[in-house]
Amino acid sequence: MELRDKVVVVTGGASGIGAGLARRFCEEGVRGLVIADLNSEAAASLAVELGARSHGVDVRDESAIAALVADTEAEFGQIDLFCSNAGILNLDEGDYWATSSPNDVWQRNWEIHVMAHIYAARACLPSMIRRAEGHFLHTVSAAGLLNQPYTAAYATTKHAAIGFAESLAIAHGDDGIKVSCLCPQGVDTAMLGGSDGGAAGLDGILSPAQVAEATVVGLREEQFLILPHEQVQQYHLNKAQNYDRWIGGMRKLRRTMRPPTLP
Repeated sequence: MELRDKVVVVTGGASGIGAGLARRFCEEGVRGLVIADLNSEAAASLAVELGARSHGVDVRDESAIAALVADTEAEFGQIDLFCSNAGILNLDEGDYWATSSPNDVWQRNWEIHVMAHIYAARACLPSMIRRAEGHFLHTVSAAGLLNQPYTAAYATTKHAAIGFAESLAIAHGDDGIKVSCLCPQGVDTAMLGGSDGGAAGLDGILSPAQVAEATVVGLREEQFLILPHEQVQQYHLNKAQNYDRWIGGMRKLRRTMRPPTLP
């Protein structure tokens, strides 16, 4: 996909990876850009800077996403690329069991990392299928392909996000629909909180601009998996080739990265 003269929506677009994508897409000469974010003031500020549109939206609300899509199509005529980028990160709680996080944390992760992608696809597909063209970009994380110690709700829902993206690509590839999953490891955003990134930071922490550059290349080549950290491809292959060995390696990694609050 070449981005010049395209219409693009980015959720979670006011900061972090989303803002990096928005800035880079502008450099590519998009015709229309909508920055959507729960923080409507931050979205509006970035939109003014970039000459874009902004939209306050809670991606957990299907009606809000439907309105975002309808408003964008009304103004620009179509959406060429919808980037489901909003995300959150929660560490496991209590004793750091895989089941420690309360149900509301699991539900919030499920709604933002999975259902929001479904809502966007449900709203965009009718017009995309009529035109026989359209592209979805899902910001997933390498945790969706691999895993991440101490973040069961995050890693589990990111795996589910990969599953939905695969279903979307399989079901609608013949309709002209393209799907890409952006799966970086550590990225220098507020989500990292100034930390070293833990397991996600072992192969280096990229800037949002670096991730955005890899994304533009991946979209141009219509890659399903966009991997800003190249090592992830080999890790994913290792996992597929010997699951038991890979789980053993992840257990070892978890032991070496015990949170300081654990006894």
